[in-house]
Amino acid sequence: MSAAIKKKSTTTKASADDEKMAKALVEAYEKLKAQVHKVIVGQDDVLEQLLIAMLARGHCLLEGVPGLAKTLMVRSLSQAINLSFRRIQFTPDLMPADITGTDIIQEDKTTGHRELVFEKGPIFSQIVLADEINRTPPKTQAALLEAMQEHDVTVGGKTYHLDEPFFVLATQNPIDQEGTYPLPEAQIDRFMLKVKITHPDRDEERQIIDLMGLTNAAPETQQVVTVKDILKAREVINSIYTDDKVKDYIVDMVCCTRDPERYGIDVADFIQLGASPRATIALTLTAKAHAFLRGRGFVTPQDVKSVALDVLRHRVSVTFEAEAEEKNSETIIQKILDELPVP
Repeated sequence: MSAAIKKKSTTTKASADDEKMAKALVEAYEKLKAQVHKVIVGQDDVLEQLLIAMLARGHCLLEGVPGLAKTLMVRSLSQAINLSFRRIQFTPDLMPADITGTDIIQEDKTTGHRELVFEKGPIFSQIVLADEINRTPPKTQAALLEAMQEHDVTVGGKTYHLDEPFFVLATQNPIDQEGTYPLPEAQIDRFMLKVKITHPDRDEERQIIDLMGLTNAAPETQQVVTVKDILKAREVINSIYTDDKVKDYIVDMVCCTRDPERYGIDVADFIQLGASPRATIALTLTAKAHAFLRGRGFVTPQDVKSVALDVLRHRVSVTFEAEAEEKNSETIIQKILDELPVP
């Protein structure tokens, strides 16, 4: 790394082995992007946010219209890291047992003895794509969100641990509202990031034709990162130094969404509910991951600003007055980022 990694409780320089390992992990990230780009054109920001959430031990909510290669991107990412991958299509008739699994009666053909055997559901994968999570009832949503929080699944009084790293990417369609079950505020807060994916520009769409339109077989994605690399990267990110002034900046940013008048920012009439303390934790962890991917052993205010919109956009609820003036949480957060003093 370009700067020494520092422990939380000290300001001593990290060992040469730590720096060497960190540099190798950053190089592995560049190789990972190259592999994903074999099948995905553009979307660098989205890919980076997905990896930041994974490295920061969080989950990601992805919002975008159909046809933007969300599934292909996640599957390619899992192949490049050699993680198990399952896709769950959420529908109104999906039951919690369809996600977590259930006990079934199994008979031994030789003895005739019957016993309950747990049949694991698709949640028992390291990367789970929950497609259109807002199309299933709250009971089924809760089954997924509990596993996200606890990294455990309890069925029939027995608890089963999920393999690490465990990462959930949930998608929702922002257009269709009929027949959907929007996630409650308390549940949507469990997603570390909410990332918006947009259509590619003209040049990128032209590249898609060259990449996918001339062959029936999609290019293969090769493994370039191991599970051990991801777990090591998490350890390195934990030790990345965050100055007290940057910590204060993070706290001020989150508190400003609850009490903007205290900071002299005129958005109080537009905010119904500010971000929770979980946002403070998410901002800190994702800012560290953002710094790590740029080869730095310390967090800057720009790292915080770079991830703030994705961390806060789903944690700030707006008032009817804001909706009447066509203001959403993003415009409010951006105003806070523009006006809040930077250390």
